[in-house]
Amino acid sequence: MSAKLAINKEVFIPHDEKMLAAVQVKRRTKKKIPFLATGGQGDYMTFICLSVTNKKPSHLSITKVKQFQGSSAFVKRSQWTIDQLRQVNGIDPNKDCPEFDLMFENAFDQWVAGSAGEKCTFIQILHHTCQRYSSARKPEFVNCQSKLLGGNSILHSAADSVTSAVQKASQALNERGERLGRAEEKTADMMNSAEQFAVTAHKLAMKHKC
Repeated sequence: MSAKLAINKEVFIPHDEKMLAAVQVKRRTKKKIPFLATGGQGDYMTFICLSVTNKKPSHLSITKVKQFQGSSAFVKRSQWTIDQLRQVNGIDPNKDCPEFDLMFENAFDQWVAGSAGEKCTFIQILHHTCQRYSSARKPEFVNCQSKLLGGNSILHSAADSVTSAVQKASQALNERGERLGRAEEKTADMMNSAEQFAVTAHKLAMKHKC
């Protein structure tokens, strides 16, 4: 089982939540922690996770989850509601990069993801989810590539294009059907006229013989 599937199973499902996205991260700047606060737990892996409650109305959360060296368990360390998220900083709007910042009401973290792709996927899902689920105050996305923020509009644009193409094709078929219908009507009229002409000509021929 992958780490992300395990996190969803151990941390979120028991609380009737569903994990939407997760990215493994490390701090870009080391946080100064008092020696006694470390608890001697050693190295650990950190994941930033986005989740939503299964019950309506839906509530979004961003959770910091850790897995300490020598342990298979995942531990929830910090959690914020989406309304507490103030800003998402993508660092560089011109190229893919693994760095990003998250600013909350009471916290500010500078992260580097395992890869630029992981970071981009996480931000794209985060932005789309924030737009989908209404909140009192949506977070600000700065220095993010346009491709990460335009996924929803791109999908709508593609859908609109497909719908337009289907409508045009349907209209063309209808017009073609109408033209065929008119041609069939003209053919039928011509056949009727020809038949009537033949009958009239036959009658005239018989009358002439008499």
